[in-house]
Amino acid sequence: MDKILIPIYGQDIAPRFDLATEVVILIREVGNPTPEERMMVLPQASAEQLCHLILSDGIATLICGGIEEEYYQYLSWKKVAVLDSVMGPWQKASELFMEGRLRAGQCLHTRRMEGKDVS
Repeated sequence: MDKILIPIYGQDIAPRFDLATEVVILIREVGNPTPEERMMVLPQASAEQLCHLILSDGIATLICGGIEEEYYQYLSWKKVAVLDSVMGPWQKASELFMEGRLRAGQCLHTRRMEGKDVS
């Protein structure tokens, strides 16, 4: 069983880890392609509380937007895989992660120019 945490803002990945007040936790069971989704609203934005939640809940992977180096290093040291600088809808990030195609720094927003997708 893998647990993935994504700090969110509306339908997108939160632009900053330390300012997120809502998270989604995805629980992926072996043999089940569709993960269980758990939404959680935090009482206040706090990087320390998020780190505590990640470690106490046994989160294996963090998918986030911007994250301070201090928290990135701390979570990496604690053996949490951190995919940072990911931008776009959290559902799309979830799908790509489950397919093994999500990378740090990926922009998932669709851009259109002259009526054509250019992303």
